[in-house]
Amino acid sequence: MRIISGKHKSKRLTAPKNLPVRPTTDMAKEALFNIINNLYYFQEIHVLDLFAGTGNISYEFGSRGTEYITAIDAHFGCVKYINTTSKDLDINVQAYKSDVFKYLQKSTTKFDVIFADPPYDFDLEKFENIVALVFEKKLLNEGGILIIEHSKHTDFSKNEHLSYQKKYGGNMFSFFENEESEDSELE
Repeated sequence: MRIISGKHKSKRLTAPKNLPVRPTTDMAKEALFNIINNLYYFQEIHVLDLFAGTGNISYEFGSRGTEYITAIDAHFGCVKYINTTSKDLDINVQAYKSDVFKYLQKSTTKFDVIFADPPYDFDLEKFENIVALVFEKKLLNEGGILIIEHSKHTDFSKNEHLSYQKKYGGNMFSFFENEESEDSELE
């Protein structure tokens, strides 16, 4: 895994082999952050990284200057790795061990970007539950987005909050917003 840009540009990180993770590929991550870069100033946003795994996405935000990053994962080894690595990189990531659905139920904090990378084998109901909880609990700031990484087999086309989707190799990113945008495009 490699940090694409920012103060730790090109830094390679190697996570322990025993973590149950599937990190976002460098190609997909670079494309994703090009989109986010056109929407926000990284120094001004609050980020929630759900199913954080190795912290790959959190480190990318932190390297680009985001100071408020919360990472949630249910696996103790992942949380420990994120805490150690973010400290080594001098990036402010607050990592917590929690079931994502329980965290979303209880959270009252608002974020500008919520990124979720759940297991690709989740059934559609679990994916949809992430979207429902984020919007029911009003966890996005005005102008905020929820981004879910998933396989091409997961279909969000009927979700009222879906704004657009982008495909990169075997990775798919679906973007959800409070209001439908006139520029929305479904691919």
